Amino acid sequence: MAYFRRIDDRHFAPTELVGGAWNVTEQHVAPAIGLLAHAIEVDAKARRPDPLQLGRLSYDILGTIPLDTVEIDVSVIRPGRTIELVEARLSHGGRPAILLRAWLAQAYDTSAIAGGGFDPIPGPETMAPWDGTGEWPGGFIASIDARRQYVAPGRAIGWIRTPHALIEDEAVSSLARAMGLVDTANGLAPLVSTAEAAFPNLDLTAHIFRAPVGEWLGCDVTVSFGTDGIGLTHSILHDRDGAIGTVSQWLTIRPR
Repeated sequence: MAYFRRIDDRHFAPTELVGGAWNVTEQHVAPAIGLLAHAIEVDAKARRPDPLQLGRLSYDILGTIPLDTVEIDVSVIRPGRTIELVEARLSHGGRPAILLRAWLAQAYDTSAIAGGGFDPIPGPETMAPWDGTGEWPGGFIASIDARRQYVAPGRAIGWIRTPHALIEDEAVSSLARAMGLVDTANGLAPLVSTAEAAFPNLDLTAHIFRAPVGEWLGCDVTVSFGTDGIGLTHSILHDRDGAIGTVSQWLTIRPR
């Protein structure tokens, strides 16, 4: 089973695997985030013979999404030969639910100067399985295979993969597939339990400097809460070869 089934060029039907963690009758936004990244890549390939690569993906989560058919529209905000800013909107019943603005850039060969200062993380085989369903209900969390090294409240390192396709009978890039998992980071290292507070994210912004390789996505997660109901989940993303980028999720914290 896949997370979505394509109906036509713009419409997608979710399966039971998309069930949410805060509310099981709503969609978990993680698969939809991957779906929007895929839509931008498909649009780029259809528009130009030399499609650009995704580098920054900034999502605004405008509201909840029922477990029902959604539609996606893509538009180019800033066209260019080597750089473009593209917007993708996911809506349900005419109401926008997630807005993605993504920067795309031309690829250059920088292998001779590639590198960085991010520390490596232990591989998934060194960590115990993480069963997130004890804290998080819904079809999506139940669908993933995860490993976790717990450090402290608000700090953990985890690896996530899924045996399920993002879209039924449709190939997607390694980046779109990874983007369909990254929202899980907010649940890997909670600072408090969901019995104490709700802390959904209102956005998700990823900066990617290398396309991921392989099935595992690593997340080095740090969660911080402020004193006035605002928080941040920040993660360094990895594959088995090292860091690939970062993701930040801005939280609204609501004590029970």
